[in-house]
Amino acid sequence: MSSAPASRSQHCPHGTLGLAHWKLCLLLLLTACVPATATSTSTRTSTSTRPGIEARLTQKALEFGRRFGLELLRSELQKEHELNLRGSYNTPLLGTLTYTVPRIHIQELQMNDSTVAFAEEVGVRLELQRARVLLRADWGAQLGALQDSGSVELHMQDLSLVAVLGVGTDDSGHPVVWSAGCDTRGTDLHLEFHHGHSWLYNLLTPLLRRALQQQLNKQLCLELRRGIDRLGAALKEMKVTTQVDAFAAIDYSLLGPPAITGEHGDIALKGEFFRVGKAQQDPSSPLPMVLPQLLPRLLPGTHGDTLLLAVTDFLTNSAAFTYFTAGALRRNISGDTLPRRFPLQLRTKSMGVFAPQLQERYPELPMELQLSARRQPLLSCHPQALHGALFGSAEAFVVLPDATRVPAFLLDIDANVTGKPSIRGNRLGGTVKLTGLRVTQVTSRVGPVEVKRLETLLKFGLWLFGVPWANKQLQAGVPLPIPRGFSLLNPRLSLQEGFVLIATDLQYEP
Repeated sequence: MSSAPASRSQHCPHGTLGLAHWKLCLLLLLTACVPATATSTSTRTSTSTRPGIEARLTQKALEFGRRFGLELLRSELQKEHELNLRGSYNTPLLGTLTYTVPRIHIQELQMNDSTVAFAEEVGVRLELQRARVLLRADWGAQLGALQDSGSVELHMQDLSLVAVLGVGTDDSGHPVVWSAGCDTRGTDLHLEFHHGHSWLYNLLTPLLRRALQQQLNKQLCLELRRGIDRLGAALKEMKVTTQVDAFAAIDYSLLGPPAITGEHGDIALKGEFFRVGKAQQDPSSPLPMVLPQLLPRLLPGTHGDTLLLAVTDFLTNSAAFTYFTAGALRRNISGDTLPRRFPLQLRTKSMGVFAPQLQERYPELPMELQLSARRQPLLSCHPQALHGALFGSAEAFVVLPDATRVPAFLLDIDANVTGKPSIRGNRLGGTVKLTGLRVTQVTSRVGPVEVKRLETLLKFGLWLFGVPWANKQLQAGVPLPIPRGFSLLNPRLSLQEGFVLIATDLQYEP
């Protein structure tokens, strides 16, 4: 049976490190923060409205997305649609012609000239000119006592369409879209009837053209609105939280409606980590948000990019806080886990150099270290580098022959590191550097510990083994969460005061 650890270690968060310490390294490379005092909240939702992520979509982004929007429009329209079009027309000689068109199918849709732009304070405006539509429809007709049915082809040329897509958010942070305006005009309509007494109806097409043209103009907008409604329903069901691992999830819901001007659209995402299945404590004081907060401070030369992404300090604050309170920043180290050439071996003979009574009481026995974070890591971003302050504790145990662990001493180990992030393709990487290390004795059951000598040896060991290993892992990078088929084109990463800015173009390959 193992003995109880030193008193303070009982208050450290428990758990296994797993991938969490790896994520902590990446926190330093993502962005930065010096957190304010934590305040409790009764639910996961933070009382802060400070964004963790802000994005700016430029006019170039709209041009990039225009072809996808047109393909979506084409796919929505080029389907069979229930029309239930009914009407009648009085002919001077033949009497009243009554017609029905129950359904319609758009077989061809050519959009020759199209432009897309931001609609200030609303959303996005799409304009089509000189479009061409080929429709095929079933029809039924009655002229006096004569009933007939068949099909008809309609060629509408010189079609223009202006549609405005409104963009907003609901109370749960889901994006909301709606049709904020639609107008279609087609000035050149040709009809050709098939089957039945089509020869007769083809004679009447000049009389039917105007009525059908008005109905079709109306129907195109109606179908477009239905497509937007279906998109809105899908967005409402979209998940705005994602579980990262067993410890943490991230909330990327919208904090408010996009701030749209005539030149760009700014989006603020919550970007907050929270514990899986637990109430969250806000790691930062509530701050009012006036969009856009960060993006007006962009450096010259970023205005020609498709997407600008600012990862703010709030995201890193919440991530460090979440993993700390979840007990993920904790690990047990035995002699088998250290490199063979590491200058400090976990045996009483080796450690006895720094605590002479240790070797006297427990000669030639193995030892274990229990490492944990005693405080939330502090990270800050500056134009020169990312800075991190890590506050850890290391409790040493002697492992007796019967596997009992006997507490030996407890140390505080504080480290300062700097990091330089890098981005290559769709992967985020970087390098870290140890800039300071301080070891202090908290308690000891084996007499005084020569912490200065131990500190010097640890610095050498980390410089020789720890930092190169970390940089090797970080330089390989981790994939960024980018939708399938998309890739970053010529991405550039820069450090700003309090956030990391990524400026990039986009590329799509199906």
